[in-house]
Amino acid sequence: MKLNVKAFAITCAITIGFGLLFLTWWKILLDGSNFNPTVIGKIYRGYNLSFSGSLIGFLWGFFDGLIGGAIFASIYNFLVTKFGKK
Repeated sequence: MKLNVKAFAITCAITIGFGLLFLTWWKILLDGSNFNPTVIGKIYRGYNLSFSGSLIGFLWGFFDGLIGGAIFASIYNFLVTKFGKK
């Protein structure tokens, strides 16, 4: 069974984007806003533990998930075609 590349990529994008957004808001709720650089902020430029940083993180996560999901689904489909049952 092959994966629909567009559907899988969009699902990964939404999951990663909203996941990072909600985790940032959760961290802000517990500890408050913080503009110090984080590990994720070193990868995603502009991301920090603030409301505006969470939106920037959402965009980075969305596009990262979109590209990563498309690559994963494409490789999966290639391998299923090559090694799947015939």
